[in-house]
Amino acid sequence: MNSVAARVTELTGREVAAVAERGHSHRWHLYRVELADGTPLFVKALPDDAPALDGLFRAEALGLDWLGRSFGSPVPQVAGWDDRTLAMEWVDERPPTPEAAERFGHQLAAMHLAGAESFGATWDGYIGPLPMDNTPRSTWPEFYAEQRILPYLRRAADRGALTPGDVRLVEKVLDALDHLAGDPEPPARIHGDLWHGNVLWQDDGAVVIDPAAHGGHREADLAMLALFGLPYLDRVRDAYNEVAPLAEGWRARIPLHQLHPLLVHVCLFGAAYRTTLVDTARAALRA
Repeated sequence: MNSVAARVTELTGREVAAVAERGHSHRWHLYRVELADGTPLFVKALPDDAPALDGLFRAEALGLDWLGRSFGSPVPQVAGWDDRTLAMEWVDERPPTPEAAERFGHQLAAMHLAGAESFGATWDGYIGPLPMDNTPRSTWPEFYAEQRILPYLRRAADRGALTPGDVRLVEKVLDALDHLAGDPEPPARIHGDLWHGNVLWQDDGAVVIDPAAHGGHREADLAMLALFGLPYLDRVRDAYNEVAPLAEGWRARIPLHQLHPLLVHVCLFGAAYRTTLVDTARAALRA
């Protein structure tokens, strides 16, 4: 605890009054840190004896800053970071409501509409503890195939979590990607890892955390919200459509956009997600 307090003081230039551990996620521990002036912070920190994950907290800090430049952005402010620690404002959660869901839909649409210069980003990314290639590309099908599907497909196959037949099935999706992707859209400013656990509800909307932010396809964030279920998701999507109407056929493309997060889950957690991945790949092809 003392090392966490010292790190936060160094990053913020402010004295720490209390540190309380709040569990762990992947390789890092989570803390609620109270500064001497009463300000609470949320802190992620690698243990002192753990090897650094090169660029992990840098990617998250830069992603939060980038997402935060959109109007009414639903992200917390970063208080400081280095290669072992990330400190940001503390967010008190509220129960989800239909009204908050509608506001969140408007917030998410505005964030996406802020746009990006290309598909990808100018920093190396992470999704959870896995590296994510953000090399900029000019077209989404190329970006999705080369940097969001193939690296994790290979990793999952190498660890034995997918069969050769599973790999061929996903490759069939990639072969048809230009057709399955729908009409081209400009790159959106997306969160990139928007499952419901990364949505913290507020009275007047929501705050999103733990981004894998990059210029991507806006349908990806909405598909990820649907993957593991979000309260009042229909209200979120209806409100989103008021600000930034989704293109024709978006429902049929949900499985296509869910392939990337499912492959990440196979890489992290093994064959437990294999059946869902295979079913989703087949659904993407049927579309």
